[in-house]
This record gives sequence, C-alpha cells and structure tokens, in this order.
Amino acid sequence: MEMEIVNPHCAGIDIGSKSHFVAIGQSLDDVREFGVYADDLTAVCHWLKESGIASAAMESTGSYWQNLYVELVSHGFEVVLCNGKFTRNAKGKKTDVKDCRWIQKLHTLGLLTGSFLPDFTTEQLRTYCRQRTNWIELSSGASQKMQKYLRLLNFRLDVVVNDICGLTGLTIIEDICKGNLDAQKLASHRHYNCRKSEEEIAKALKGNNREDYLFGLKQEFESYRFYQKQIDACDKQIALFLKTQINAYPEKKKLKAEPKNHKKINKNTVKNLDINQAAFQYFNGIDLMKIEGLSYSTVLTIMSEIGSDGFSKFKTAKQFTSWLRLAPNNKISGGKILSNHIPRGSNRLKIVLRQAANAIGNLKDTHLSDFFRRVAYRKGRQAAVSATARKLAVIIWNMVTRRIQYQPPTDYLFLDQKRKLKLVSGIKQNIVKFDIKPEDVGFCNSLNLSAIL
Repeated sequence: MEMEIVNPHCAGIDIGSKSHFVAIGQSLDDVREFGVYADDLTAVCHWLKESGIASAAMESTGSYWQNLYVELVSHGFEVVLCNGKFTRNAKGKKTDVKDCRWIQKLHTLGLLTGSFLPDFTTEQLRTYCRQRTNWIELSSGASQKMQKYLRLLNFRLDVVVNDICGLTGLTIIEDICKGNLDAQKLASHRHYNCRKSEEEIAKALKGNNREDYLFGLKQEFESYRFYQKQIDACDKQIALFLKTQINAYPEKKKLKAEPKNHKKINKNTVKNLDINQAAFQYFNGIDLMKIEGLSYSTVLTIMSEIGSDGFSKFKTAKQFTSWLRLAPNNKISGGKILSNHIPRGSNRLKIVLRQAANAIGNLKDTHLSDFFRRVAYRKGRQAAVSATARKLAVIIWNMVTRRIQYQPPTDYLFLDQKRKLKLVSGIKQNIVKFDIKPEDVGFCNSLNLSAIL
C-alpha cells in the first residue's frame, strides 16, 4: 500500500556552508547544486518557480539556512524549516544528493513539521539581547582572570571585598594598573559601604609586585572596561528598540505597571530601562513580573526569545512545554511505558525558566514554592526544578494567550497564619467525621475559632 502524497509540488534542500543541493524530484536530473552568493539564492527561487514548486523543506543547519530562507519566503514559497534529527536517512552511504532527495521525499509524504520561528520584531530584539549576553560572558571571564592575577600578586582583594568589580575593587585595580603599589594609598579608595576597615584592606594589598603579573592584570582590566562599554551600548540599543516598538501603539503607551520594589536589580540588569514597565506594555497589559521567582533578566529573555505573538503559535500549553523540552517523552510499547524521561536538549528560554524555578525553591510561603517543596520531598530538588519550570511555562502561556493576570490558587499567608488555618481545617474535618450534633455547638464555640482566625 502506497503512502498518500500530501505535497505534490515540493522541493527538498540540503543546506551547506559553500553550496546548497536542491531536489524537485527523485531522479538525478531533478537535483541541482547552487552556490551561496546572493545571485545564487535568487537563481534557486527562479528555478523552483519554473519547475512549478510551491513548497520547500530544508534543515536548520547552523546559521547557513537563514539567507536562503528569507529569499524563498520573499518569493512567495511556503518553507518548512525542520530539525535535522527528523530528516536522518537510512543507514548507508551519505551524500548531499541523497540527502536533498530524501528531504524532498519526506516532504512529499507530509512527514516533516516546521520549527518555531519568531516574528521579525522579536528576532531583532533577540539579536540585541543575545549579543549583550555574549559581552556579559566575556566580561565575567575577564573579571575571573583579574582575580587570578591579583591572587598571583598576593593582592588578596577578593578576601576583603565581596566583589572585585564593585566600587572599591575597580577603583583599587585601576590605581594598581596606573603604577600605584602603596598599600596605604590603595586602601584609601575604600568605599564607605565596605565592611572591612581601611587597615585590614591595606594588609591584604601587600604583594610581590611582579611585572609579568602586573602586565597581565592591566590587560585584563582594559578588556573588562571595553566589555562594559559594549554592554552599555547594547543597553541603549535595547531601550531604544523597545521604546520605538511600544510608541508605535498609542494604547500600549497609556498602560502603567505596578512598581515591583521587592524585585532585586543586580549589575547585569539592563540600565536606563524600566523592564517592569516595558514588559507590561509589550505584552499589552499582562504583568509577568507578578510571578514570584521571575527576575528582570528572565522577563527580558521571554520578550526576546518568543515575543508576545510567539505564544499563539502553540495551540496548547502542552505543545509549548513539549517544545521547551520540559514535558516527559513517553515511550509506550505493548501497553507499557518503557521510558518517560524529559528529552535532551535546551534553549535559552528553558534555561532561564529553570533558573527561575531554582530561585522559587528558595522562597517561603508562596504557591509555587510550596509546589516546589512537595515535588522535592518526593523526587529530589533536580526533579522539582524541572517540574516547577514546566509549571511556570504553563502559567506564562495561559497569561499571554488567554489575556489573564497571575492568580495563584492560594493567598500568600504568613507561616503562623497557615498553621492556624490547618488547625481550623482539622477541627472542621473532625466535626464532619464524628457527626457533631447541633446541641454540641456550644462545645465548638468554646474552642473560640474566631480568635484563631
């Protein structure tokens, strides 16, 4: 029995770094090789139009597919960008010609599904935010190398200050790079908020003054300052881009978010931008910052990785969590579940949701932290992080797609109040269990339940 042909006029494209192989059929005459220059990409579109092709499928190979994808979409083709693991050929010799023919055959039978792609606005914001993340990682590496050279110089600045890249630390390092090696003068740069005294800081800054280590420290300090300038430039670009996008919709400009004074602002938070207000307007009045455990960086990642319109591409919350690889992958055979592990693989959105879930595990007396502890008690903290991250994804999907605010099922009560409510709940259960009669109400009143409440 033959399989039904779903896409009769389609093509399969094998993406490469220096050339692309395009197949419009299964014979060798139906396969052509094209280059990667702009004229070559245009030639691919013209050949497909001449051949009567309406749809094309390709693998998401690195970043080589992006230019051809944009060119095909601009010429009116329906393009299916699929994961490479879904197009693996049968075991045997592997060539570019065979790969493109195999992709074309799978697409003809309708066996390929497209990957998630954000809209153009979200893609631009994602570029800025990912570039900023790259600079933060480089800056972190430079600070670690500075700390290493300070330790080799026996300048134990890391012992007397919490962060060598803080106000006190950077001022002292800058003075060291200028040639000042006097411990007392270096200690005079102590900020008034520093817990250690000036005398103790001076003791920690008596080193061996080796020239090679001083040279390495100076270069790493200059690199750190350069990375910080690049981060500031990214912050300005992100703030300008979000302001432009929000100002394009007058109804969004009128929205005002509630201040979140309890949310911490660390040194890696975007400067000159109120992310709380920007996210509230960006998601058209949906306040994601009300969810406990979600930081400014988490909300910014949600905005840049999927955007406000990206959630609608997933019909259900289950599809969304499955795409994030936060849902179990059940393998069933013979009516038995052989495996239900979470699939391997990750993306930036999954990472930040897991980080938020880990932070929720350290909170007290909230709906999500109670859920985290229940799972951790039964299956361990690692499983609790995954389960809470999935729960967060479901909450966010429902908030954005269904236009509802965050409404936890339980109020956030203090621990002593919760204990009192448990006591009252137990008394009520006993009243029902033992079927206390109306004439015994006086006994119940003697318990003074109103005072407990």
